[in-house]
Amino acid sequence: MTPVAVAVPGLGLTERGWRDVARHLAGTAVVALPAYGLPAGPGPIAPASSADDLVRRLDGLADGPVVLLGHSASCQVVAEAARRHPAAVRGSVLVGPTADPRMSPRPALVIRWLRTAAREDPRRVPAMLRDYLTTRLSGFARALRAARRHDLRETLAGSDLPVLVVRGPHDHLAPSAWIDDLAAVRPGITVVTTRAGAHMVPLTRPEELARVCRVALAG
Repeated sequence: MTPVAVAVPGLGLTERGWRDVARHLAGTAVVALPAYGLPAGPGPIAPASSADDLVRRLDGLADGPVVLLGHSASCQVVAEAARRHPAAVRGSVLVGPTADPRMSPRPALVIRWLRTAAREDPRRVPAMLRDYLTTRLSGFARALRAARRHDLRETLAGSDLPVLVVRGPHDHLAPSAWIDDLAAVRPGITVVTTRAGAHMVPLTRPEELARVCRVALAG
């Protein structure tokens, strides 16, 4: 089946991060990128260069424009793909998007991560650790530095494609104030909060997230 949606794993996660959502959402493929599902080599892994890599991987995979699904830092990659390659994208879903500039000081980031981790499903921790070891922590650190320098608001302002932003109610890495900032960038950005969950919504709330994504696919 030719995919109508393509999901990109979050930073440090593998394709397993979107597997259950894709199972509930027919016509969804998962594309892994360096640091976002695959080990990162020596090349650039900034959001813009990763977006170009993503669109190259779409060539031959889909017959036309797709809806891109991003999670956490891969939302920045997805948003850049929409801005830089609008002919390949017809919309995007950003789940728990980063990076709120208010958590730029490292202590603020650590505090928010701990507050969010406390609300995650502890049964998911072993699989997440395996993912981080698979994609390699060195690539994670490089991509994280690039993501923290990237202004998602500026990227969203440079595109007029529809965007659906999804947030778990206990996600302190993507707090409500930051999501409100994104929604205020321009018309065409809609926000949905899931009934439960924190930052790892694709893993912990796959069925509910799939229902939310269907709204973007139907648009």
